[in-house]
Amino acid sequence: MACAKAYSIHALFAFFLVLAGAGPIQTENAPGVPPTEIKFGQTIALSGPASAYGVVGRAAAAYFRMINEQGGVHGRRLNFLDVDDAYNPPRTVEQTRRLVEQEGVAFVFNGLGTASRLAVRDYLNENKVPQLFSAASSLSAPQSRVLRSA
Repeated sequence: MACAKAYSIHALFAFFLVLAGAGPIQTENAPGVPPTEIKFGQTIALSGPASAYGVVGRAAAAYFRMINEQGGVHGRRLNFLDVDDAYNPPRTVEQTRRLVEQEGVAFVFNGLGTASRLAVRDYLNENKVPQLFSAASSLSAPQSRVLRSA
């Protein structure tokens, strides 16, 4: 688990380094990216059976606060919305729809769990909302397996 946390922190840091060096962001038609902020969200287990992973969401929120205290990214404040899905796929769908339809996020960040990620994958793809740094063992639907004896 410590390795996964370190990987997530390094991947996030690399993403923002690339973003910071990318120059002006073209945002004419980009939802969640008005001239003053970058709005994005995460569904994560802040309660329920996997609530221990909620610390990942709290660490990300603290990191984004630090970035904001240092002036944001190209002057844009990071507006990070962290919502509880209780590690429950139907709740993940509900909270993801809220982030996209009501909050207007530019992307969904750091989701947790294969079942939860699969539950929202098609919806996010249809709405052209990127998923960044999902933590899942697989993002493909399980295949039927037939065991044959010789």
